[in-house]
Amino acid sequence: MLITFTSKSSADVLMYEVHAKPLLDLLDKDIQRGVITAEETTEAIARIESAITDSKRLPDTSNQGTASGNADDDFGGQMSDSGVSFGARAFPLLEMLRAAQRDKQFVMWGV
Repeated sequence: MLITFTSKSSADVLMYEVHAKPLLDLLDKDIQRGVITAEETTEAIARIESAITDSKRLPDTSNQGTASGNADDDFGGQMSDSGVSFGARAFPLLEMLRAAQRDKQFVMWGV
């Protein structure tokens, strides 16, 4: 299922539920419907940036002995099976949150 994040500050961000869920869990938000208020954007940005930093520090032990050695889960490590990092998956939402913070707008989904 697709989750559509909307804000008056930027274009919509579409994300598969499986990729949006770790981000929303990090922010203690429901996957089905929710809002990040203008006041919450600072904390949301900090949490996501911290999770990105942490994901880069974790050693990749899930695929030792393979040629690429970079398969990992979507949240906990550098790369997922598809080769897309947690930071790359989080980037569009992070940019939306930064624009919402700048313009003092909400970010909503499922409404």
